[in-house]
Amino acid sequence: MACAVHAQSSDPATPASPAPVIERSAPPKPAARPRPAAAKAASEPAAPLQSALTADLFYEILMGEMTARSGDPGSGYALVLDAARRLRDGKLFQRAVEIALQSRSGDAALAAARAWQETLPNSRDARRIELQILIALNRIGETVEPLRAEVAATSQIERPLLMAVIARNYSRASDKKLAASVVEQALVDELKSPTTGGLAWATVGRLRLNAGDASSALEAARKGQEIDPASEAPAVLALEMIDPGQPLAEPIVTRYLNNNPKAAPDLRIAYARVLVENRRYNDAAAQLQTVTTSRPELAEPWLLLGSLQMQNRQDAAAEASIKRFIELSGSQKAASKDADANDAADRKRGLSQAYFALSQLAERRKDYAAAERWLSRIDGADELVAAQTRRATLLARQGKLPQAREVIRGLPERTPEDKKQKFLAEVQLLRDAKQFQAAYDMLAQASAASPDDGDLVYDQAMIAEKLNRLDDMERLLRRLIELKPENQNAYNALGYSLADRKIRLEEARTLIQKAVQLAPADPFIADSLGWVEFRLGNTAEAIRILEAAYKTRPDPEIGAHFGEVLWTSGQKDRAVTIWKEALLSDAENETLQETLKRLRVKP
Repeated sequence: MACAVHAQSSDPATPASPAPVIERSAPPKPAARPRPAAAKAASEPAAPLQSALTADLFYEILMGEMTARSGDPGSGYALVLDAARRLRDGKLFQRAVEIALQSRSGDAALAAARAWQETLPNSRDARRIELQILIALNRIGETVEPLRAEVAATSQIERPLLMAVIARNYSRASDKKLAASVVEQALVDELKSPTTGGLAWATVGRLRLNAGDASSALEAARKGQEIDPASEAPAVLALEMIDPGQPLAEPIVTRYLNNNPKAAPDLRIAYARVLVENRRYNDAAAQLQTVTTSRPELAEPWLLLGSLQMQNRQDAAAEASIKRFIELSGSQKAASKDADANDAADRKRGLSQAYFALSQLAERRKDYAAAERWLSRIDGADELVAAQTRRATLLARQGKLPQAREVIRGLPERTPEDKKQKFLAEVQLLRDAKQFQAAYDMLAQASAASPDDGDLVYDQAMIAEKLNRLDDMERLLRRLIELKPENQNAYNALGYSLADRKIRLEEARTLIQKAVQLAPADPFIADSLGWVEFRLGNTAEAIRILEAAYKTRPDPEIGAHFGEVLWTSGQKDRAVTIWKEALLSDAENETLQETLKRLRVKP
């Protein structure tokens, strides 16, 4: 750092002192003709003001800097701090703090910050640095008063930024519970105010959450919303806590969104993403429908909505939504030529996802030429690998399996993960083409080389089922449970297989219940549980479980099971309705077709 000689401080609390003027003698000039007094006064410079920086102070500051740089920071610190006091210069105080911190003397840095505060009581820089040092020294209890003063000095417009800084800085404290308590004490006035209570309680709640106290954090969010229903902050905090174990979090979010229809779309989009993560696809779609209706000019919600519509087999609506996203992305790109690299990369990723989705939709209707045209629009290096994999799938669907396998084998292998993904993609091609023995042989060979790879074991078990090698399937799934005791898919697959064959039904239920414990929101696992309850003769319970699963995820396989239970219980009209919906979703689903054929039903 350059020598900290400051004759005029930028600190608002420091009196201004112009820099000293050092005049040199100049050669004499020829005599000029006399001028009017006014003109003479205008042309002559004003007399320099007297500087507070004396020669002694200048020397003291210079010696302080030189001493600090020469390996004696303690002496340099003392000289600079003394000069700061005498000049009442905020930047010199800041330099003293810096010297102390560079010498790893937190106490000296704090002393300098406090001397700064005493000398210039109105300096916010001094107070902020004092707060930072106290937090770094873990002297959290001493920050109540300076933090309260800093909040009081901050305008309402700047409060959201200040609260974000408070949450970030205090989250670094080692005693996180104390940090939350201290901030709550400092914000005592803000917590009571209808204009600041929502933001203040959300800040306290975030620190409580950081301390591992989710229930108290949720209570803070509730209080914040109660005192300031228009504040977004409590809802944002509650959104982070939405979980089956915190059922009171989601109502805070929905209450805010329902009462504030013009709320920022980012919160509603984030809520939709959380719903997707919890497999609540219909609820997520409803939120995105609201955004696309109220803010149709935003691109991102259209892609998210189209993805959900596609998942629900609403193909026409999905295609319209995704094309709307592409149209808006193009117009936004033209309107924001100065967008940064991150924005450009995000837009490119979004467009690639859209092209993939449209290709898949074209493939569903067996328009392979259109599917290929959409894939050809993808040009990113990483996306090209996925595009080639998709091309291989298109070839396989057209009966060109050897060519499809060659496409997969020609993909680059930059990492071991790339090699594994290529292998699994080729296995999937064989599976889709019903070349089960070839797929099983590939997996058996790979699993022998990597016996602890759970993915390989699971895939081999699923292919063994297709080959009716049920003993092998069970052996492999039990092996996977040994390798990965928390793998819900292993418990679910084994339990469902037993239930479907009507054998060892109590054991099947125990296995599936374990899967439910590991993934309580998974509708496919709920489907398995409903199916085993049906096999055990608990028809009413089976209907309850399957109806909830189908509502969460109207998948044709779940629909096949739900319809069969309804049919068997005498609710044949309702069963036919469910099957018709499932056929519209995926008329080729194997489980659905087998069910209709076995029951001799033509919906």
